[in-house]
Amino acid sequence: MFKQDFPIFQTHPDLVYLDTGASAQKPAVVLETMDSFYRTFYSNVHRGNCEIANQATEAYERARHQVAQFIHADPSEVVFTKSTTESVNLVASSFAETLQPQDEVIVSVSDHHAVFVPFQQACLKRGAVFKVAPVLASGALDLEAFDRLLTKRTKMVAMAHLTNVLGTVQPIKEIIKKAHQKGAMVLVDGAQSVAHLPTDVTELDCDFLAFSGHKLYGPTGIGVLYGKKDALSKLSPYQFGGDMIREVFIDHTTFADIPARFEAGTPPIAEALGLESALTYLQKIGMSAIHQEEMRLTDFLIKRLSELDGVEFLGDPSLKTGIVSFNIKNIHAGDLAFILAKQHICTRVGHHCAMPIHQCYHKEVSLRVSLGVYNDEEDIEKFIFALKKAISFF
Repeated sequence: MFKQDFPIFQTHPDLVYLDTGASAQKPAVVLETMDSFYRTFYSNVHRGNCEIANQATEAYERARHQVAQFIHADPSEVVFTKSTTESVNLVASSFAETLQPQDEVIVSVSDHHAVFVPFQQACLKRGAVFKVAPVLASGALDLEAFDRLLTKRTKMVAMAHLTNVLGTVQPIKEIIKKAHQKGAMVLVDGAQSVAHLPTDVTELDCDFLAFSGHKLYGPTGIGVLYGKKDALSKLSPYQFGGDMIREVFIDHTTFADIPARFEAGTPPIAEALGLESALTYLQKIGMSAIHQEEMRLTDFLIKRLSELDGVEFLGDPSLKTGIVSFNIKNIHAGDLAFILAKQHICTRVGHHCAMPIHQCYHKEVSLRVSLGVYNDEEDIEKFIFALKKAISFF
């Protein structure tokens, strides 16, 4: 759709990139922003007093404001991390310190390992109860089962808004409301959803939201943890040193206010600027417009796949948004992906860091197609042609 904005497609004109769910390509404006920073005003932030140091600090904090505006938050509620994974681990590690035996944490069976495992390990460490909410055959969360799992002992619910294997948009607002009624906090894994759906943390009323820059057409090495001020204030620092310090004495140390207390060390400055540029780029297109076009392309992709013999979708195809995982009966997904790659078609094969949901569907792996703003119907037709060719070998 916007392929001309992405230099990689000029470098590789035959490339059909259908792996945005793993990591998105970068528009030229992001690359130019980061290059300009390194070339013209590179400096560390916050304590320098020379011109370029002040310029770098202003740019870094402007990036925080842009992230906050993008998700409808206050800048003081935005913590920069290196990834979604680090954002979730920050919460899980700090939150674990408050858990008591018999306290409960609920995740979904469809969650990414980066959500599933940190809270599983937190519960094991503290003797808390780790509960896994099932999904229906469609891939949607089983809300009746979720209701039964929720109790007054539930302290945290952690779930993806848009699942990275099934492409299912979960009823996250309803999940949050139910959890809050029991007094539980909610962490939303927005790694996929923030890139595909308009996101308003105020409307969702989530306590935490975690996402990454690289899935949002920004650079790797930058992630975001949004947290309500009250929720962040309940967390102890995750790492120590650098900007998160207020004062250090021989016998004790005091820490900076949020969000600085969670940003130890030299931050990802160029990456934050690149993320700001990516978000500005997306806002010019419009997240609602992106969502509608990806829905249209997803429907077209499913229609074309459904015309092939032996296609087995994971989850209900009609509920998918931007992500489709499937297998071809009696053909290993890895073999298909290999042959597709030889035809310049980039997909993803494996369990996609989500083994439990594959176990639910009695599959070890699947082939995943994930869409981005640069994809169009021609890409899908090339993919289908290449897939037919791969199937013909077997």
